[in-house]
Amino acid sequence: MELMRAIGLMSGTSMDGIDVALVATDGIRVEKRGPYLSVPYDPVFRRRIEAGLKDAQAISERGERPGALADLERDLTLRHRDAVDAFFKQHGLARASIDVIGFHGQTVLHRPEKALTVQLGDGALLARETGMAVISDMRANDMGYGGQGAPLVPIYHAALATVLPAALEPGFGPVAFVNIGGISNITFIAPGAPTVAFDSGPGNALIDQWVEQNAGIPFDDGGRIASEGNADMTVVERYLSAPFFARNGPKSLDRGDFTLEGMEGLELSDGAATLSALTAAAIIKAADKIEAAPKLWIVSGGGARNAAIMDALRAIAGEQATIVTADEAGFNADMMEAEAWAYLAVRSVKGLPLTFPSTTGCDEAISGGVLAKP
Repeated sequence: MELMRAIGLMSGTSMDGIDVALVATDGIRVEKRGPYLSVPYDPVFRRRIEAGLKDAQAISERGERPGALADLERDLTLRHRDAVDAFFKQHGLARASIDVIGFHGQTVLHRPEKALTVQLGDGALLARETGMAVISDMRANDMGYGGQGAPLVPIYHAALATVLPAALEPGFGPVAFVNIGGISNITFIAPGAPTVAFDSGPGNALIDQWVEQNAGIPFDDGGRIASEGNADMTVVERYLSAPFFARNGPKSLDRGDFTLEGMEGLELSDGAATLSALTAAAIIKAADKIEAAPKLWIVSGGGARNAAIMDALRAIAGEQATIVTADEAGFNADMMEAEAWAYLAVRSVKGLPLTFPSTTGCDEAISGGVLAKP
């Protein structure tokens, strides 16, 4: 199949900024990854997104933009344009060398039980502003076929699993790809079996909220705060008793589905340690829902930079599995989702499936995305 060069744009549930990644692919094989760029949001704009999450609670139809959401959507789209411009300038690339942009936008509401998911981002505006073809709104079609609308990254994980270093996974045994953003999601890949994926539970979102609320800082950089505390496992077990964890996949979460209720009385570092332990425990617990436990776990996203989460993952897994960051596996821990959105955009252009019954619960393997031309 024809090789295409695509840019992926990701603004995730951690709401920390825009990741930009270039991928060369035919929609099946990944021939080249990178270069990259990360553009952080300033604190004022991040607070606007946080306010937008509250406005979004009033949405009952996907096209609605109550409160300040319409202005936020336009400004967010223009910030993505600026990120694309900065990417081309920094890496000396010509726009004509890129075939398509994969534009995720910013998720402000995700209610799979109502077949409702809303990602702020105007694909048509981004196409006009960049002068490039844009694929956006890649989750909605999956929901139209009975799916959860998430996660969408598993098909990209499956492509990466075919190029794992032999020293890590000789013979390609069961492997799990874990993305720890605001929410954590997992892809389980085993030879001869369908790829299985679902959200595992809170990722960084509760930790971010905790340190913001108690220390006035946006996140626990490197897990330093958590590393000074002790996890309250009674609180962790109370979180894990929620009905979500008993359900089989496919399943997905909204950023607001878990809150800090029940954390009252914990000191700053103990609270951060508790929530880091929760993130890790929920990830490993997810393996209970599959037949073949993975021998290798590859962790990406902001959580891969959190030593408290990584230490907790390794402690829980023990000698039963190897836990590595995506960087240690030869990938890019920070940019895997942005890469995935570039890969998905190419698959969308080619009409290839983005989601599958075993990853989102859709009725059949289905493509998706909306194409906007400049």
